[in-house]
Amino acid sequence: MNFWQQDIKYLTGVGPSRASLLEKELGIKTLGDLLTYFPYKYVDRTHIIKIHDIDGNMPYVQIKGEILSIESVGEGRSKRLIAHFSDGTGVVDLVWFQGLKYALNNIDLHKQYIIFGTPKVFGGRINIAHPEISEPKPNFNVDEPSGTNGLLSLSLVPSYNTTEKMKNSGLNSSAVGKLTANLLSMLNYPLSETLPDYIIDKYHLISYDEAIRNIHYPKNAIILRKAQERLKFEELFYVQVNILRYARDRILKYRGIMFSRVGDAFYDFYHNHLPFELTGAQKRVVREIRQDMGSGKQMNRLLQGDVGSGKTLVALLCALIAKDNNCQTCVMAPTEILAEQHLHTLREFVGDMPIKIELLTGSVKGKKRNQVLSGLITGEIDILVGTHAVIEDNVIFNRLGLVIIDEQHRFGVAQRAKLWQKNPTPPHVLVMTATPIPRTLAMTLYGDLDVSVIDELPPGRKPIETVHMYDANRSPINNLIRREIEKGQQIYIVYPLIQESEKMDLKNLEDGFLQIQSDFPQYHVSKVHGKMKPAEKDVEMLKFASGETQILVSTTVIEVGVNVPNASVMIIENAERFGLSQLHQLRGRVGRGAEQSFCVLITGFNIASETAKRIQIMVDSNDGFEIAEQDLKLRGPGDLEGTQQSGMAFDLKIANLARDGQILQLAREAATLVINNDPDEHSPENEIVWRRMKEIRKNNINWGSIS
Repeated sequence: MNFWQQDIKYLTGVGPSRASLLEKELGIKTLGDLLTYFPYKYVDRTHIIKIHDIDGNMPYVQIKGEILSIESVGEGRSKRLIAHFSDGTGVVDLVWFQGLKYALNNIDLHKQYIIFGTPKVFGGRINIAHPEISEPKPNFNVDEPSGTNGLLSLSLVPSYNTTEKMKNSGLNSSAVGKLTANLLSMLNYPLSETLPDYIIDKYHLISYDEAIRNIHYPKNAIILRKAQERLKFEELFYVQVNILRYARDRILKYRGIMFSRVGDAFYDFYHNHLPFELTGAQKRVVREIRQDMGSGKQMNRLLQGDVGSGKTLVALLCALIAKDNNCQTCVMAPTEILAEQHLHTLREFVGDMPIKIELLTGSVKGKKRNQVLSGLITGEIDILVGTHAVIEDNVIFNRLGLVIIDEQHRFGVAQRAKLWQKNPTPPHVLVMTATPIPRTLAMTLYGDLDVSVIDELPPGRKPIETVHMYDANRSPINNLIRREIEKGQQIYIVYPLIQESEKMDLKNLEDGFLQIQSDFPQYHVSKVHGKMKPAEKDVEMLKFASGETQILVSTTVIEVGVNVPNASVMIIENAERFGLSQLHQLRGRVGRGAEQSFCVLITGFNIASETAKRIQIMVDSNDGFEIAEQDLKLRGPGDLEGTQQSGMAFDLKIANLARDGQILQLAREAATLVINNDPDEHSPENEIVWRRMKEIRKNNINWGSIS
């Protein structure tokens, strides 16, 4: 059996019980799994400090000296062992509450030890509970640290993530480190290389063997950085080869419907019905999409545009090109409210043009549903707008040529794939998102999609003024509400609704609703939250959209809700409980008209420093792409909305998309080089790459060919 596949239970120090625990808690089943379970941080054990320099606020200390005396204190459960330890500058107490017999049998008086642990001050004395104890190596010199790789020698010592169950069974970080040390000591030969020599040379990488040994037990900080760079590069390189290979295969395998002409429907709309002059960014994006759809290859494009940047208008222009080529378009939205909004917007755009646009959601039933299904089969319907209902088996198109998916992260990959089966030749796919995605994330999550960006707002839009206010001072907030309503504007007030504290959140919203009614008795106030029945929710939303109510008190259900150009103020209660991207999405509900709009972020006085950073970023910037970059840096990719459902068919063990953008760029460059220079996958110099890809493909689903 391959070394990497050997069962972990046969490693010295593991056995069946620990093997079972490692598999259940960390997914470690083999020796290879353990070798690639990397430390999350390193404790610097290169410094010895003097006892007289210790204070109780230090996270850990390392001292060198001898045990002067040992005493047993207390009886029964309160019994403890105390060793008085000195380095000549002072005394600390080493304390054991458990394992007293083991500790007593393994320490000697007046023998030199290195002690490592967390210092606490108790009763005016410094103590270290359950310290790590090791003997200095021969020829040890405090002023010239040895930096060897022994587990408890003076060096950078790894810390491994473990779980509560593991700790209770004696498998803490130190124990995992000992297992890794055992495994590395068995390896008296170099580990096989996993990257081609020419890539190692081109990008100045250290060998795989050197990287693995030094990621666990680095000789020094310089070699640790090189080991991290090598392993991050490799991880991202294979992710990118995977993505680029799928993208290449899709282009080779899937012919697209040739949209060879731009005809009457497009030009009639462009010259006679266009509501405003397109921005330069919109024109550029339409050109890119036209080129794709006319290439004879299936388009697979991601359209990124900030809230209010005009993505719906671009989508309509693409649908009109499909119409000019005798094809139908399906626009898929995540909610009924958003689907209805798209329907209304598209119908308003086309006016009296002979373009038939219909809606299909779960609420469309009976005679109307049958008419829509029939119109799709005959080809009478040009554009179908809908929710998940459009992917049902009984929804049959005459000739589906273009699929436009809005807010794509809300749809599962398998659901989107069903749309491919609606036409013998796969339709062109345009994925639209109003959540700007940082470039490093887009290159990985959507690496097989071509990306278009609308980075300009339509003319006449004023930047939203964002302010931070404290919940103790309500009078300026109420004055703003009153002033804006007197000008004929409308107000959103949003409360968080977090599952873990749902009851409390709903109570806060209810209390807020009653308070607003009390403060503004002369105005109509609506209330909306996700626990209401859909019909009730829609009634209240429509009241606000029509102007019947002036203030809408809501949870985040309005994040991708009705477009109300008259709404000019967004007040976000408990803003500290929202992520940056969500705050930006909520802010985007206002600023859609010609009037100056405002966003008020309300928090308590005592907020964490990271929260204060988030709030300040919102106050300083209206740029969704800049905010998304900052969000990625603050929270990391795993917490960003959408990444869990995006088709991310891999887990990153060591690379971090927020911090390793530069390494990702190099890995992408190297992957492109391999794909372009070895399209048939036969080159001997890339044999390592294709062998590794076979292993990856055994475990991965072909997400990349879906969209």
